[in-house]
Amino acid sequence: MASSSLATLSQVLPSSSTKHSSSLSPFQSSSFLKINGSTSFIPSSISLTSRGTSSTTIIPRAAAAAGSDDSNEAVANTTFHGLCYVLKDNIDTDQIIPAGAACTFPTNQQERDEIAGHALSGLPDFHKTRYVEPGENRSKYSIIIGGVNFGCGSSREHAPVCLGAAGAKAIVAQSYARIFFRNSVATGEVFPLESEVRVCDECKTGDTVTIELTETGGLLTNHTTGKNYNLKSIGDAGPVIDAGGIFSYARMMGMIPSLA
Repeated sequence: MASSSLATLSQVLPSSSTKHSSSLSPFQSSSFLKINGSTSFIPSSISLTSRGTSSTTIIPRAAAAAGSDDSNEAVANTTFHGLCYVLKDNIDTDQIIPAGAACTFPTNQQERDEIAGHALSGLPDFHKTRYVEPGENRSKYSIIIGGVNFGCGSSREHAPVCLGAAGAKAIVAQSYARIFFRNSVATGEVFPLESEVRVCDECKTGDTVTIELTETGGLLTNHTTGKNYNLKSIGDAGPVIDAGGIFSYARMMGMIPSLA
C-alpha cells in the first residue's frame, strides 16, 4: 500500500527526468501531469492579502460559489492583492536565504518567524529596498516579481519556506529553476506563477497589483500603471499548494493516513 501511495504522489509534481536543476536550464511549466482525470483547480478559499498577515481576509470557497446552480461551473477564483517586490533574472537561493540562515528547518512558529527575517537578505547591496525590514519578520510585499530562472542554485526547501513565512503569497516570474518550482509546490508556501512577458521590466517595487487565478490561467493587474499581464495556468499544482503542500494534499485525498 505504501509504495502505491508514493507512486501516486510523484504524479503531483512535474518530473525532473534524469537531469538535476541547473541555472542554465530554467523550468517552464508548458504542461503538468494530471493527478487524476477529474481534478480541477478549485482552491479552498480566496485570499485577498498575503498569508500570515493580520489583515488577511479569507472568503470560504462555499461562500464564493453561493448563488450558482451548477457546482461544476462554480470554480472559485484565487485572488492575491498587495504591493509587489520586483527583482530581475537568476535570483538564486543564496540571495533568497543565505546558507548561514538555513542551518535548521523551521518546525514551529517561532522558528518560522526567525527564518522569515532572512527572506531575500542575500540580495546584492544595490537593492536599496529591503524585502523584510531589519528587526522584522514580515514583509509588506505580498507578491514577488522576477525574471528568468528564479530560484536557481541549491535545492534547499528553505527558499520558498522563508518567503512564505515572511508573507509572500505568490511569485510571478518568466521561468523558474526546476527544483525551486517543485519545492514551492511541495511545501505549499507560495504560488510559483509564470508570466507570458517580462513583467519585471514593466513593474516597480511598491506598485499595487492584483493577481486573479482561474482554471485556465490568470491575470496580473498593475493598478499603479494600469497595465494587465496574462499568466500561464499553474494546472494541477494549484490544489496541492492551496492544500498546504504535498503531504497535506495527500492526507486530504486519502493517499496517506491523517495525523488525527
